[in-house]
Amino acid sequence: MKNQNFQNHARIVAGFHGLTFLAIVVLLIGAIMALIKSNEETLYTASLLVLIAVILLVLSYYMRSFALKAQDRAIRAEEKLRYFILTGKSAPNELSTRQFIGLRFASDKEFVGLCEKAVIENLSEKDIKKSIKNWKADNYRV
Repeated sequence: MKNQNFQNHARIVAGFHGLTFLAIVVLLIGAIMALIKSNEETLYTASLLVLIAVILLVLSYYMRSFALKAQDRAIRAEEKLRYFILTGKSAPNELSTRQFIGLRFASDKEFVGLCEKAVIENLSEKDIKKSIKNWKADNYRV
């Protein structure tokens, strides 16, 4: 596995991000085509296929967003604990969850300094990641 850095830290899961999404879109397109070509006998079935495809699309979106939200909460808690371990103080309340998510890649040596810089300069998650000199990989997030 390559060393993780700013350029390659995003993770794409081909089965979910590619194959599943593509299959649902193909199902939706096919279902809409079947609905357009349907007659009185097949209208109900074609309508159900469109409904199923829409439900799968919405369901896959929310499944992913709920999982990411739970991971974001865990990252926030982990990084607040890390700040406490390194400084003996609570993390600044001004740090947002998105900032903590960027900070998780910082080594312990630069973490506290970057926290302070993020608060003072109101750095975005992306700006924080770009500021990191010694990248600490996060191989557990999906």
